[in-house]
Amino acid sequence: MNQGGRVWLFDLDNTLHDATPHIFPHINRAMTTYVAGTLDLPEDEASRLRVDYWQRYGATLSGMMRHHDTNPHHFLWHTHQFPDLGRMVVFRRALGAALDALPGRKIVFSNAPAHYAAAVLDIMGVHRHFDAIWSIERLRFTPKPFRAGFQRLLQQEGLRPAQCVMVEDSAENLRTAKRLGMTTVLISRRLRTPAFVDVRLDSVLHLPRRFGRR
Repeated sequence: MNQGGRVWLFDLDNTLHDATPHIFPHINRAMTTYVAGTLDLPEDEASRLRVDYWQRYGATLSGMMRHHDTNPHHFLWHTHQFPDLGRMVVFRRALGAALDALPGRKIVFSNAPAHYAAAVLDIMGVHRHFDAIWSIERLRFTPKPFRAGFQRLLQQEGLRPAQCVMVEDSAENLRTAKRLGMTTVLISRRLRTPAFVDVRLDSVLHLPRRFGRR
């Protein structure tokens, strides 16, 4: 259990790497296909439902579980298969050095499934920097931004919110983190910074300038 010292909680997609060009479109297509096949819907209606569940519940999976009794492990496995993940992950080679320059424990805190999160970290060569991966399975399928997932992580890791720095591209997730008492860092190129965000950076690579030891 960690009783003191800074602890970094890192989102994965669009925080540690850029999922927008290749990975998110692939996952969205896979989820649409899954919803269409499971519910016997045309593709356009399945896509609309996928987005609706994501907006209402924080994850398409949550809506599928709530309304259609979907097996979460089956859903996550079939919607996170990639023909060539190594070519799809877009990241900066300096990421490892940036993580190394940040004092304190580091944890991945993601709504993604464990097999995908571990594979992406391996591709980027940064798996060794992280003490734990808190995937959607470990969160008992309660995604960010809902408070229950945050509290489960804090309890299991023996952390106080005040010692945690949450690094995220999602302002909504940071809203929950700030309400719990965490320091919040938004990774975004948008100039507008919500009041509950303590620091906004264009890239995770800039973290050492604000928080690092060198």
